[in-house]
Amino acid sequence: MPTIEIDEKDKAILQLLQENAKITVREIAHEVHLSPTPVHERIKRMEDNGVIRQYAALVDHTKVKKGLMVICYVSLKEHNKRSGAKFIKLINELKEVTECYNISGEFDFMLKVVVENMDAYYDFHVNKLSQAENVGQLQSTFVMSVIKQTHQMLW
Repeated sequence: MPTIEIDEKDKAILQLLQENAKITVREIAHEVHLSPTPVHERIKRMEDNGVIRQYAALVDHTKVKKGLMVICYVSLKEHNKRSGAKFIKLINELKEVTECYNISGEFDFMLKVVVENMDAYYDFHVNKLSQAENVGQLQSTFVMSVIKQTHQMLW
């Protein structure tokens, strides 16, 4: 999908939505000094063009018995389109994986894995991830604490 031009009003709207996805169109209109109709139209345009992909609730994983976060680096044995697509399909099915990035360097993928505890991660690592077809090297880094975690883009 091609990129679209966004102006300062669009950026202000996006900033407000990133801070609070439950903010009303009327509240946004007041903040950006527009009437509600053009604000609604701008939001709709950005949704239709894929600028706004989704609205989400950010959950503190430690408060819902998901106390262990692991960054897992994965390299594949084979690097072809079919093998990569199979791995990506698997990752999208694994509920423990909350984020996945295709990266450059020594490893091919970086996963953010959130589980209840070390036993749950061991089970995930041994019985799911390392058993996946075409997985070569794995390296796990355990997150000690979260210093900064945001989904807000700065303009």
